[in-house]
Amino acid sequence: MTQLVKVQNFVVSSDGFGAGEDQTLERPFGHANPGELFAWAGATASWPNRTDPGGSRGLDDYFTRDFAHNIGAEIMGAHKFSPHRGPWTDHTWQGWWGDEPPFHTPVFVLTHHERPTFTLSDTTFHFVNGDPADVLKLAKEAAQGKDVRIGGGATTVRQFLDADLIDTLHIAVSPVELGHGVPLWKSPDELLDRFHLDVVPSSSGVTHHLFWRK
Repeated sequence: MTQLVKVQNFVVSSDGFGAGEDQTLERPFGHANPGELFAWAGATASWPNRTDPGGSRGLDDYFTRDFAHNIGAEIMGAHKFSPHRGPWTDHTWQGWWGDEPPFHTPVFVLTHHERPTFTLSDTTFHFVNGDPADVLKLAKEAAQGKDVRIGGGATTVRQFLDADLIDTLHIAVSPVELGHGVPLWKSPDELLDRFHLDVVPSSSGVTHHLFWRK
């Protein structure tokens, strides 16, 4: 089987931003409200943080449930892992996800400032300084034949798009306008030179954009 490089369930605002500005420890998405951006997924029966029974089924639930399917490693940018800028000064910081991160695979954090690898539950975080192709080679080896997810943020997804290393993307466009922030695109049409695109609206108000290589 072909080992794919995938973007899954990546959410952008209606004006193309993957996160807001002014990220802090308390606000990982900056001025954007993640509860609004991810409302479509949080309402599903398969949302992993659901504490009450019920939840919606259908298209949104399918994408939420499929998030971990055949994923063997993830690559993320430093600011998805942490709000800190510059050299690491606090190695006690281990991400926003507590003792049970939702990844369940090796995770490769792109950073200009490396720090020691550590493991929480079944997720191991590696901190690597390299270009996208080199880091992807490491992630593919760690994935042991399974697919590799480019987890974000938007700047990291663009890096791998610009290096022409992504095979498929699922971008969920939320009906929320941010006005400014970290952009993924001005228009999804930017990717049509390299990708086919299906656009599937959901009753939740989100629009699912599915890209695959031509």
